[in-house]
Amino acid sequence: MGKNKSGSNEKKGNAGKASAEQSEGKGKGSLKPATAVNVRHILCEKHSRATEALEKIQGGQRFDKVAQEYSEDKAKAGGSLGWMTRGSMVGPFQDAAFALQPSTVDKPIPSSLVKTNFGYHIIMVEGRR
Repeated sequence: MGKNKSGSNEKKGNAGKASAEQSEGKGKGSLKPATAVNVRHILCEKHSRATEALEKIQGGQRFDKVAQEYSEDKAKAGGSLGWMTRGSMVGPFQDAAFALQPSTVDKPIPSSLVKTNFGYHIIMVEGRR
C-alpha cells in the first residue's frame, strides 16, 4: 500500500505511523485501538481517475467535494460511509482505514490509493471509537 518505512529503525517516541502499525508499541504517537471508524472514501474504477482525485485532495481541495465529483459508488454524500466496524470492510480497505489518523474534510489526511476488487479507493477517517 505504499507505506513509508524510512523511519522504522528509529526508536523515537514520535514515530506515529510506525507505532500505529505495531499494536504492542504503545508510544505517545500511536493510535489507540479502535473497533470502529467513521470513514469516507472515493472509489474509482480506473487508476488514472483515482490518481487525479488524490492529487486534487493533496492540492488542498475538500475531500467531500472531490468525492462528489470523482467517486463512482453510491456514497455520494461526500463519500461518507458512516461508522464501520472491523470485519465489515474488505481486507485492504479495512487495513488502510484503521491505520489512518482522524482528520476533517477541509484538511483531510487521505490514504494512498488502495486497490480492492471494487476498484481504487482514497480513504479518510473522521473519527475512531
